[in-house]
Amino acid sequence: MRELDDIDRGIIAALEADGRATFAQVGHRVGLSAPATKRRVDRLVADGVIAGFTAVVDPAALGWGTEAFVEVRCHGTVSPAELRRLWQGVPEIVGAYTVTGPADALLHLRARDVSHLEEAVERVRDEASIAATDSVIVLSRLVDRGHPGPAQ
Repeated sequence: MRELDDIDRGIIAALEADGRATFAQVGHRVGLSAPATKRRVDRLVADGVIAGFTAVVDPAALGWGTEAFVEVRCHGTVSPAELRRLWQGVPEIVGAYTVTGPADALLHLRARDVSHLEEAVERVRDEASIAATDSVIVLSRLVDRGHPGPAQ
């Protein structure tokens, strides 16, 4: 993969700000024509710099307004692949990460309400390889560059 230049970074910033912007709009922002911008975007996609395009939906608008982070500690050593397999089918888990420190993994969950969140955490705990969990419920997002909402 080639190194990104300032124009590539500008294109990426423009698309992160508005993924529906036209090539002409993005090009105007970075000083390129629409066809030149399209070629750059196509190259960024081909190189894997831009992994895809998607709609970002406000989870609260879908009725999933409660979110939490759950630290998970496992019995013994459990591989990341095994944890991925365990949690792939839990729709409330919107992110799962292996981490350093006392926890083995960190989960980001979304649910309709606290009761629904409790049910999801119980499903996580029900796995034999899970020793313990510690949960914190999000009160408000202060900075969240990946999602819509008041934090933007």
